Amino acid sequence: MTLRNNLILIFLFVAVCSLRAQEIPIRHAFGEKYNDRYKYSNLLTISDDGQEGFILIRAYFTGIILKPRGYYIESYNKNLELTSEFNYKLDGGNFINGYVRNGQIYMLFLTYNYVSRSYDYVVHRSPQSEINFTVETILSIPSEEVNEPLDRNYYNRNFTSGFTTSVLFDDQKSAFLISAHFKKGKSNQHFIYLYNLALKKLISHDFSAEVEEKNYSFENVVFSTDLEHAYIVGKAYFKKKRFEVDERKFQYEMIEISNAGGKTQTFDDPGKYSEALKPIFNGSKLICLGFFADRKDNRYNGLSYFEVDPNSLEIKTKKYNPFSEQFMMDKFGREDDKEVKNLVFKNITVNPDGSILYNAEEYFVTTSVQPNSSGGRLQIERFHHNDIVSAKLSGTGDVLWIRNINKSEVTQGDGAYASYCSYAKDGNTYFFISTAAENPQLLPGERLLFKQGLSRNRNVFVIKLDQDGHISYEKMMDDKEARLPLMVSTPLINSATNELLFYAKRGTKKQLVRVSID
Repeated sequence: MTLRNNLILIFLFVAVCSLRAQEIPIRHAFGEKYNDRYKYSNLLTISDDGQEGFILIRAYFTGIILKPRGYYIESYNKNLELTSEFNYKLDGGNFINGYVRNGQIYMLFLTYNYVSRSYDYVVHRSPQSEINFTVETILSIPSEEVNEPLDRNYYNRNFTSGFTTSVLFDDQKSAFLISAHFKKGKSNQHFIYLYNLALKKLISHDFSAEVEEKNYSFENVVFSTDLEHAYIVGKAYFKKKRFEVDERKFQYEMIEISNAGGKTQTFDDPGKYSEALKPIFNGSKLICLGFFADRKDNRYNGLSYFEVDPNSLEIKTKKYNPFSEQFMMDKFGREDDKEVKNLVFKNITVNPDGSILYNAEEYFVTTSVQPNSSGGRLQIERFHHNDIVSAKLSGTGDVLWIRNINKSEVTQGDGAYASYCSYAKDGNTYFFISTAAENPQLLPGERLLFKQGLSRNRNVFVIKLDQDGHISYEKMMDDKEARLPLMVSTPLINSATNELLFYAKRGTKKQLVRVSID
């Protein structure tokens, strides 16, 4: 081969690499690796500290039989350097959420008070500059102690325990809602409270009349800008009604509450049954997005769109968009057995032109029984994070495209390393996944398939869906560069700088990783 031909090949190789780099404009930077005294921990929250730095809160576990012992608070500066650590030893209580506002760290817990025989919502608050926690009870509800009072998984709600409660933050963490349902004998009460982030109670609503015939499992909430109205969406489970074996026992409803009272709206139509609805504001329009089924079972048939009047809750517009041929081909190829189910929303983005990007994941839980070391049997839960579903709708609810990215992940432990996160910029959507697979399979028709590998080391891939729904991908970092696995499903996203901050940890080593989208 001549020198000329060699130069041509080199030029073409460089040109192809350059085009690939321009196609997905991603940069990443690693912070320093640090030693960590707690091998076993779960990341609970990661927040901007308001001074270009970051605060992380982790629950840690120690002992021969691992038990929760407290909370570890880490502070990093803008250069991803660890500046301080604090061990907050605290035993008991259910951690709900944490956030940082106005120089203060807030940690919200649900605890049982054996003296007053009540469930207390308790906030631990400290200045972020010098950790010194104070404790404040913001709500106390008399009740006997029950198993699992806090609703963590809306697939497994238990309404017979006597007391059940849930807490919902909106996507922006601008406020939070507490729902408390209490039953004892003939007494059946349900109250809903809205608090701002400074812990002031803004709304107190008696919802008891509604639970005479239905039990409610709230899933998502959105607030008006002035925080005077809350719009809650969830499942309403019918009581005192007989069902067929394959018939579902609930319907989706929207509940609006304010200090003036409350309203309720249902969504189902004959032959159209709503699934996984999520409310958002698109400008001044209140929108409810989700999926629908054409039968009363757990199979989905397409995307649903509702525009709701924020004052009356009247449905002004409704659209049912069946899954496209492209989506069904993405997901199943030419298989005949085609059932879409178990989809849960991950996030929604409203573009400047009013179009809507939303992403979901195929998620479900399985259980099995295994023998343990003492000769007994132990029930094991496995959490499955499978296919990514991404769609683009016009501002009036028409589907522009919908795509499926095939993946299969299962975990028994910390789900932060599984699943994915996404970020939308300039009409493009970027997905970040961590997998032991070396490369995905690109099948005919732009079908992308990630198979779960066997290695404990992880590669990080970025997948791009452009404005027209075309798929491309590249390996952002391999397991040799990223020696510590990234918690890809729990980043801190900074929309102002188009950056995502990931926490990476294995055993007693930890670091931060910053990803920038140009």
